[in-house]
Amino acid sequence: MTFNKKDQNDRNDWEEPEIRVTDRRRIYLDDEGNMGDKPNAQDSPNLKPSYVEELEARTKAAEKQVQDVLARFEQVRSDLQRETDETRQRLNRTADERAEREKANFIAALLPVLDNLHRATEAAETAKSAHDVAEGVRRTAESFEKALLAAGVEPVVAVGQLFDPELHDAIETTSVNADQDGKVTSEYTRGYRMGDKLLRPARVQVGRASGRSGSATKS
Repeated sequence: MTFNKKDQNDRNDWEEPEIRVTDRRRIYLDDEGNMGDKPNAQDSPNLKPSYVEELEARTKAAEKQVQDVLARFEQVRSDLQRETDETRQRLNRTADERAEREKANFIAALLPVLDNLHRATEAAETAKSAHDVAEGVRRTAESFEKALLAAGVEPVVAVGQLFDPELHDAIETTSVNADQDGKVTSEYTRGYRMGDKLLRPARVQVGRASGRSGSATKS
């Protein structure tokens, strides 16, 4: 059977078109020019600029310094808190001990007063005259005043002083000469103070010049 040229062309049209494949895989050559596998990342050259590496190193060093500073700060803060607590406890103990000591000293100073009171009681029962009883009471009062002075308590000066409403409590007034006007002429109850604190005012009589006398009771 003989094929002509037209039949040959038709046969070529029936054949599948040729598929071309392009190999885009990279070929890595070693130093001697031989083919090899892709190198590991560890073996790959560092493409970072030197200033980038320097900045990274400085950043890591700065972060470590910050961590060290924070650690030292926490340690200092902990030590300071501990020392503060210990100081507060020590001051509280010192204040308590001082208060107890002062209270004991004040009570010890009052013991002679109690002794004199007992003596005054015995004198009142056995004394032959009122003078002995009065003397015992006077000594008791002196002992008590000494105890108050030792505790920092002082009497308020009143008689002969100008009336001071901050220190004196006017119970009544009495007629006096002009030069005695407004002055305390008599004291009914002694006042006491401790430092700048007034424990109680003195109850007094105040002089008023002629024509201004009268009675004044303070509630």
